[in-house]
Amino acid sequence: MKRSLLLILCSALLLSFTQLSFAAEGQWLENIDQAKAVAAKENKHIFINFSGSDWCHWCIKLDKDILSQEEFLAYAEKNLVLLKVDFPKRTRQSNELREHNEALARTYQVRGFPTVIILNPKGEQVATTGYRYGSVSDYINHIKTLITQ
Repeated sequence: MKRSLLLILCSALLLSFTQLSFAAEGQWLENIDQAKAVAAKENKHIFINFSGSDWCHWCIKLDKDILSQEEFLAYAEKNLVLLKVDFPKRTRQSNELREHNEALARTYQVRGFPTVIILNPKGEQVATTGYRYGSVSDYINHIKTLITQ
């Protein structure tokens, strides 16, 4: 029993460290506490993408046209901690992740998808946006404007 508990604890710690290092490489985190820890450590804003990744047309378009593009990922790696808060219909999620995402949606009063919430490095909300027409450069400039207001 003690071995099992120790194995679970070690696995959780390894997962936490792995996710923290992924954030530094421009990867998407799924836990707000990890995102806040990385943001505070690296003095970066948190970019929270509330998405319906497998059913929401505009969410899919935002991801395909902007968020998965090399130019955006390069900007994000230097300036943002990326947090994906997903509400899929066909993709299974753990109960823990689903509850975490629902709590975040309530906290930030998300009413539709996609919604992007930007937090400063202290974890305070500074802006709300979503899908916007235009290029990746246009979207990055929009984010820069929101961050510097």
